[in-house]
Amino acid sequence: MKTMRWTAGVAAAAFAVTLMSGCSEIKTAVNQGGDTKCTDYLKQDANDQRITITKFIKQQTGNQNEPSGTNVDLSMASVQALCQVQSNADTPIKNADIAGIFIKK
Repeated sequence: MKTMRWTAGVAAAAFAVTLMSGCSEIKTAVNQGGDTKCTDYLKQDANDQRITITKFIKQQTGNQNEPSGTNVDLSMASVQALCQVQSNADTPIKNADIAGIFIKK
């Protein structure tokens, strides 16, 4: 009986790990990358922002290889700064730029 409980516990733990890892893959699949609105991007936690920026970089370069961590970090900082000051909060992150601070796009 003790072995049965232990086996059930291990199976439950394995299932939980599978769900958690699958969650990240789902977020990546449904993530809009560069089409994410600044308002939505700013509401994301750091992990979701990293997923968004990684997908955005892949869209921009047309390369499906993982971008370098430095490239992702710098892009996250740039998008964060630009999105915070856009005149139109619904601007997609791919269109966030200096002009958007002064002109509502």
